[in-house]
Amino acid sequence: MNHKTWIFDLDDTLHHASGGIFDHINKLMTEYMMRQLGVDEAEACALRSRYWAQYGATMHGLSTHHGIDPQQFLIETHPVEVLEQWLQFEDRLAENLSALPGRKIILSNGPQHYVEGILQRMRIQHHFESVYGVERLNYVPKPHLDAFQTVLAREGLNPAHCIMVEDSLPNLLTAKELGMTTIWVSREPRKPAHVDHRVEKISQLLRLHLD
Repeated sequence: MNHKTWIFDLDDTLHHASGGIFDHINKLMTEYMMRQLGVDEAEACALRSRYWAQYGATMHGLSTHHGIDPQQFLIETHPVEVLEQWLQFEDRLAENLSALPGRKIILSNGPQHYVEGILQRMRIQHHFESVYGVERLNYVPKPHLDAFQTVLAREGLNPAHCIMVEDSLPNLLTAKELGMTTIWVSREPRKPAHVDHRVEKISQLLRLHLD
């Protein structure tokens, strides 16, 4: 197990972003798009949803189709000092991460300042050797193959020795195609074919037999 590298997603994996953080980010994104694109709320919401579904990140669609500066967009829509009021995560998260043998890396579609800010507020940043926000992925989000390959190349990793922990099935599909072990963080009873293990929370990772 010590040869394994754990690659963790952040939102809805290490903390419960659906408990309020995502709602506020979506609101800020919609308002930003209304201002910058001159569209009404309904059209901004529709575009935001479409780009997220098509590209894995609203930012990617906005920069591709509208010439929006991705860095400015990400800064304005991810104010950690505002979002932290909704931060929810499981008890003993730090202890459970510490108990997992092997290297640990964060791979998130969120911007670097947000990812680092959330990790610091959860007091778990020291458990991760490397942290990849979307800027460090050249603004190419998961589930695109390039996002994963950027991390594998920079960290010198063999995907066969990596464990991907994620709440997103499309992201896990790419990880599986690369040869990683896949762990889905979900309360759903089903387990799709490209998911090796399903857990409801991070503490359950300690019980898995991954050798």
